[in-house]
Amino acid sequence: MVEIGSEGSAADSRVLRNAITRSNGFRIPQGFLTPYHGIRYHLQEGGSGTSAPQNKKEYFNMKHSKARNCIERSFGILKKRWAFL
Repeated sequence: MVEIGSEGSAADSRVLRNAITRSNGFRIPQGFLTPYHGIRYHLQEGGSGTSAPQNKKEYFNMKHSKARNCIERSFGILKKRWAFL
């Protein structure tokens, strides 16, 4: 997502929040997957004890976190290669 007027270092959540709260703001498309609020997010799949997901919601949040990290790293590589992004 691109928001005109946000500095390049703005956090994704801040950009999304600003876009949603505008009167002519961004409409969240059907199928937009967000993590479960209030459920642990950064977990380890092969972890032991409390570091492993304990239920389906924690498992989903763990997978969501891994996918987001992969996307963030990809954008980092692109931004390093093409500085104007």
